[in-house]
Amino acid sequence: MKITTLTLIAALSLGVSSAFAVETYTLDQLLALSQTSNKGVVAAQAGVDAASAAIVSAGAYPNPQVEMMYGRLRGRQAGVQEGSAPSFSLTQRFDYPQQRALRQEMAERGLDASQAGLHAFYADLASRIKTNYYGVLRRESELAAAREDLAMMKQIHSRARLRVEVGEAPRYELIKAETELLTAQKNLQSAEYRVNQAKAALRQQVGGVLPPEFALTGTLSNTVALPDLAVMRQSLASQNAELVQRRMELERANLSVDYQRSLRLPEVAVRATTTREPDNNVSQVGLVLTIPLWDRRRGPVNEAVAQSVQARNAYEAREFELGQELESAYRQLEITQAQVSALESGIVREAESALAVAEAAYRFGERGILDFIDAQRVLRNARNELIAAQYEQQMAAIQIERLLSMVPATGAPLSGQNPAGIAATSNEPKQP
Repeated sequence: MKITTLTLIAALSLGVSSAFAVETYTLDQLLALSQTSNKGVVAAQAGVDAASAAIVSAGAYPNPQVEMMYGRLRGRQAGVQEGSAPSFSLTQRFDYPQQRALRQEMAERGLDASQAGLHAFYADLASRIKTNYYGVLRRESELAAAREDLAMMKQIHSRARLRVEVGEAPRYELIKAETELLTAQKNLQSAEYRVNQAKAALRQQVGGVLPPEFALTGTLSNTVALPDLAVMRQSLASQNAELVQRRMELERANLSVDYQRSLRLPEVAVRATTTREPDNNVSQVGLVLTIPLWDRRRGPVNEAVAQSVQARNAYEAREFELGQELESAYRQLEITQAQVSALESGIVREAESALAVAEAAYRFGERGILDFIDAQRVLRNARNELIAAQYEQQMAAIQIERLLSMVPATGAPLSGQNPAGIAATSNEPKQP
């Protein structure tokens, strides 16, 4: 009976632990989920569908116009037969081949711009998800450091209390240790709140398919290969989806100028009419010309020219701005890589060694608690600086990927190639 009870308790505890198991996600899984659950993707895709429908509209032929008139014929002289005199007419307007081709080219440029806009949305969504993903990893690293600080402060507090009780140290050391312990507890609580806040922001970007409670796999210490700035500058105009979209809009605006000028030509339509009189049938066929005598479309043409100039200037200005943003992100990546290297190889290790020396000196009574706490505080600050530098390094790499419009979850740019040579960051911890 005792074995059966223990078995039942173990089974119940196993069931409870499995019921509260938290699902773990990688960065690639989050990117894949966002493409199916984010409502902005559906809206952006609808814009592409609308642009595709505009091509069909641009290639449609004009509809014929049918007129039916009914009347009566009454003679004013004797001998004229009276009766109903209905008439029927059919008018078919024709397009000039040049106008039709321009409309179709404008619609095709609109589709290209919409597709580039969809690609830009994918790249921006991937950038936001990666930013929040590494934001969660940063907050979790800070939480782990806060827990380590709290455990160390508990040891310091218990050691200080023991030394005060046996009379080896003044009571001031215990008061100082209690103050630092309360500060560590407060920092731990704040770190937990920041982790929950970062996870909520990540869930907002991915969509409702991500459960409220989840865990992430990955590390902030992923190495980022430094790309070549000259190569990235050369490929920026062809790889950045926003520039591609603006270039397609510029071409569409130029085509619009030609289309508005082509509308100055007279409109041509064929008209066929038949009239049935009581004693006669009258049939007529002719042409209908709309002569641009008073309206030479000066206003629409000037408006299209102004829009073309505006699109060109906007494209050139944005191209310059993106070039500066790319260089700024590149320099930021260089700075953060130098900071991470300095912190990992020197500052953090020196702080750890100083803490070990201060702990040993405090244990043997050679130093006071203030030296121990100061060494611990120096290590805490150096470790937090390392976490922040690793996070900023990932942010600089994400900014470069966004400027090159990397395809989500694959790391490929707009053309399907990677001319910049930037290495995709790994989501797995580095092997020692």
